[in-house]
Amino acid sequence: MAEQNYFYGTGRRKTAVARVKLTPGGGGAIIVNGIPYEELFPRIKQRNTVAKPLMVTGTLDKYNAVVKVTGGGVNGQSGAVCHGIARALLKADEGHRSMLRQHGLLTRDARVKERKKAGLKRARKAPQYTKR
Repeated sequence: MAEQNYFYGTGRRKTAVARVKLTPGGGGAIIVNGIPYEELFPRIKQRNTVAKPLMVTGTLDKYNAVVKVTGGGVNGQSGAVCHGIARALLKADEGHRSMLRQHGLLTRDARVKERKKAGLKRARKAPQYTKR
């Protein structure tokens, strides 16, 4: 059986799901849906979110990441990619656990949009009340 030459991690945020393949060796390229992450995530905050697990562990230039991300919006997708890279790094080297945990990168952010309720305009907004 061939030796596995990549580390896999799944990340989730809101309704976005990211499947990450981390390959050792390389210049630190992060390719998301076939596009460099700098082009897909135009805002600096989103770019920093994507690269944060690699920066925190000091492995930015040691791994290349190929990511497939679906669902959600741009912010949710960047959070999902971050979570997936952190999980893949953990499989690559268990020694990174304490550093990733300190920065809260292994915890799945469980906040999702609340569903709309019957008789209301949105999840909690009630129709305007008129006394007369």
